Amino acid sequence: MAKRRSGLGKGLEALIPSTHSDTIHEQGVRTVPIEAIIPNPHQPRIDFHEFELQELAQSIMEHGVLQPLIVTEDAKNKGFTLIAGERRLQAAKIAKLSRVPVIVREVSEQERLEIALIENVQRADLSPLEKAEAYKQLSDEFNLTHEQIGTRVGISRVAVTNTLRLLNLPAKIQDALSNGLISEGHARVLLSLPSAQAQVAALKAIIDRGLNVRQTEELVKKLVGVKPPKKRKSNLSPELLAIEEQLRSRLGTKVRITHGARGGTITLHYYSDEEFEHLLRQIMKD
Repeated sequence: MAKRRSGLGKGLEALIPSTHSDTIHEQGVRTVPIEAIIPNPHQPRIDFHEFELQELAQSIMEHGVLQPLIVTEDAKNKGFTLIAGERRLQAAKIAKLSRVPVIVREVSEQERLEIALIENVQRADLSPLEKAEAYKQLSDEFNLTHEQIGTRVGISRVAVTNTLRLLNLPAKIQDALSNGLISEGHARVLLSLPSAQAQVAALKAIIDRGLNVRQTEELVKKLVGVKPPKKRKSNLSPELLAIEEQLRSRLGTKVRITHGARGGTITLHYYSDEEFEHLLRQIMKD
């Protein structure tokens, strides 16, 4: 089996140890007073689900903190600044621990943000807007390109760009996304509309009518004046129609087969660079 790509930036794998006990032991773990640790100022996660924290706290009460927190020494405050492990730190406080295991590392400001971002993306999943804010911070404060950000967190440049575009949406739509009233797919479709007023109007229609992403795409096409395609007249046999539907289901996009006496064509449709990359992966994988 191929080794799974971690997505860590260059040099960061050495800063976040494996969960294997032997590796942790080799890294050198020490315990410190929990009140001596201050939160990471670059922590990209804003919201932590109370239920998840309580569940983790219960596990910590029974088994302790199994994976050490990653910290850096804070000489000014005579304590430690958290780099990675915000959820574990909060849960340990709920569990009323007085001391927690840590691994001390010397890191730069950029590495603090990168590690906090990577840990959350890979282990606890940031919300789309939290990801966007973290990517923006990497771009604004450390002058990283979208491609460099993608390399560090293990995603494509296009995915980084598309996530950052969510920050261009009006506050009302961002609130709806944060509160789960719409999905990231809905939000991306709304970006196609030319003005904030049109986007907010479409948002109301999505919520009032309970539109899914595909229905939202049709709504947006109508709003920007795109005429619906003419109904296709197909002369395909039932067997080829079934194959066309299987391809459509397998690839997750529009597929059209044309067939004649001397062969034919298979046409695949995509609507963004990200969908194009997805299709290529589907077609070219072993």
